[in-house]
Amino acid sequence: LTLTTQLYNKLTPENQKSDDGISINRFINLNKNIEVGKTFADFEQKSIDGNVIRLSSLKGNYILLEFWASWCGPCIRENPNLVKVYTKYKSRGFEIFGVSLDVSAMQWKKAIDKDALPWLNVSDLKGADNEAALIYGVYEIPSNFLIDPSGKIIAKNLRGENLELKLKELLGE
Repeated sequence: LTLTTQLYNKLTPENQKSDDGISINRFINLNKNIEVGKTFADFEQKSIDGNVIRLSSLKGNYILLEFWASWCGPCIRENPNLVKVYTKYKSRGFEIFGVSLDVSAMQWKKAIDKDALPWLNVSDLKGADNEAALIYGVYEIPSNFLIDPSGKIIAKNLRGENLELKLKELLGE
């Protein structure tokens, strides 16, 4: 992040005021440099039905903070695995908090319905400028963070079998 700040500061005032300059400055101001071993950063966004939901509302569970979008092929291919592990481990204290980087509420809802995603999904419908994605430094999707019941990030970007093995280790068979 400091390198980003240094490079941003070298931009001319005109470039800092450009759309790209404004986006970079927003990233610098929001990014919390979230890493494994650190405490999660709380945020709130609206669910598909318009309710404002905070990530911290799930604290006390193992939470997979999942960044995805309806237009992301790898995200859609991972959804059946997420549904499988969610169904298997939900009753043991596992939750998924999906954050969509969509800009279209209709496309977002259609993907949730089509893939039958039963967990909480939120978005601010700002695409790559999604505030939660900027806070977490997410610049590619799918991307995720596994948070333990105390709020500590314990793993990052677990997919497929690796996610299931980690949940099995934490929550049992």
